[in-house]
Amino acid sequence: MSYEKHAWWKEAVIYQIYPRSFADSNGDGIGDLNGITAHLDYLAKLGIDVIWLSPIYQSPNDDNGYDISDYRSIMAEFGTMEDFDRLLAEAHRRHIRIVMDLVVNHTSDEHPWFIESRKSKDNPYRDYYIWKEPTETGAAPNHWESCFSGSAWQYDALTGQYYLHCFSRKQPDLNWENPKVREEVFDLMDFWCRKGIDGFRMDVISMISKDQSFPDGPLNADGYSDMFSHVCNGPRVHEYLQEMNRRVLSNYDLLTVGEAAGVTVEEAKKYANSEGTELGMVFHFEHTDGAANSEPVLGKWTCTPPKLSYVRKILNKWQLELEGKAWGSLYWDNHDQPRVVSRFGNDSPKWRVKSAKMLATVLHMQKGTPYIYQGEEIGMTNRHFSSIDDCVDIEEKNAWQQLVVEQKLIAGETLLKCFDCVGRDNARTPMQWDDTANAGFTDGEPWLAVNPNYPAINVKAALADKQSVFYYYQRLIELRHTLPIVVYGRFEPLLEDSEEIYAYRRILGEQVLIVEANWTGREVACPLFADNSWEELISNYEVHKAGFLQPYEARVVWKSRG
Repeated sequence: MSYEKHAWWKEAVIYQIYPRSFADSNGDGIGDLNGITAHLDYLAKLGIDVIWLSPIYQSPNDDNGYDISDYRSIMAEFGTMEDFDRLLAEAHRRHIRIVMDLVVNHTSDEHPWFIESRKSKDNPYRDYYIWKEPTETGAAPNHWESCFSGSAWQYDALTGQYYLHCFSRKQPDLNWENPKVREEVFDLMDFWCRKGIDGFRMDVISMISKDQSFPDGPLNADGYSDMFSHVCNGPRVHEYLQEMNRRVLSNYDLLTVGEAAGVTVEEAKKYANSEGTELGMVFHFEHTDGAANSEPVLGKWTCTPPKLSYVRKILNKWQLELEGKAWGSLYWDNHDQPRVVSRFGNDSPKWRVKSAKMLATVLHMQKGTPYIYQGEEIGMTNRHFSSIDDCVDIEEKNAWQQLVVEQKLIAGETLLKCFDCVGRDNARTPMQWDDTANAGFTDGEPWLAVNPNYPAINVKAALADKQSVFYYYQRLIELRHTLPIVVYGRFEPLLEDSEEIYAYRRILGEQVLIVEANWTGREVACPLFADNSWEELISNYEVHKAGFLQPYEARVVWKSRG
């Protein structure tokens, strides 16, 4: 695989589809592959180059497809392998590539490997997973807390041991220390590559190598200890990925992006190194988690909007420190994150469109490969959770059970407000296609309630309005496709002390591009563009005020210094 300057995936724009919520073709209330195929022309009109499909493999759906029971079969609710083959062919006919979600840190507990593994301690598949003896008191091997609340260990009475599950108890972690596991993974990857897919988004790939001493640590307020420092970016993760690259990835022309929980810039330079020995790029979470949540209620749960100073510092750091060393990925939201306009912008009817465009401008003009999550391009918003019965996501339900019901650490009303802000169900409400029943997503009962604002926010309305968020995204994508400076220009921060304006410049040869964006709902003074020598590329306002940025105004200008 060529990792030259002009690798195709560096110049691409990726669109993530959460199949369950995209489009239902058969009226069962669940999105499916044929529903995606039916809307390929819409995506071609938007201008995207790649579709990233969240998992479509056979699964019991404890975690909506991220618990896989058969890597070589299509989830029955989504269709058949013939439906997938048709989707792949129709996408390729429109010059749209398909990237699959590779989930190999764990499987479902209903996967044949685990069914065998739990039968006995001497079963040939026992070492495919991570089993440990209880403590002398019969307790779990340590106090690690899973990502979905509660212990990361599940006792199995049949053999009297615990197995590790960093996520749901129905998602046992694979033991990558076992070379047979790695062989199985490489073989299933090759299966999909031979079918003609164009890459992999690798789920929690930074977690495949664990600290083999499985150390405990200080207990947190909820009675559990930190797991992440012992399961993320582990001692052999780069060894494993280099082996994967040699065995599979280097044999095909693929886009590869790793979801890298706990990744630092220094680690990212290894994962996405310019020599191309591991992956093309990684996702980090610093701007969506961590410092972005300046006032958490408990853990990830917060009701506080991120401050520009936090977000800018993080994004600028990644831009500057990856320069010339590794390629970056750009995103605001995905299936695990709330809607961007609600989290980082202003989703009120007055400012939703303006702030959605502003946020899109900030992201798409940076260096790296941008990702759009379904509905982002029409400015879909978070929904309101009036009770726990509104929630479907396992993370939300487990957090409620642990924090509200059992430990009584958070009032139910407070946690629901946190769900409104950062709950995963926000991103999973069905795609809003039009103003008919259920937003045109299904003729049946949707698996998750449609956001009530769909009569005003939908694809049909966006396509009919030339000033809509959709056409703004279309123009941003067009700029990336036509101006090399947007893809390859060097990044330089501007106005780093401002609490209102996010600004930066891009430089490529004699060309200079400047971005300025007002993150507030008020007019603010801006010292940029003091002369008239700049050509405007895009803005979310048709009329500007000299020396000022209007509420949520974004402008991109450029000129040649030659």
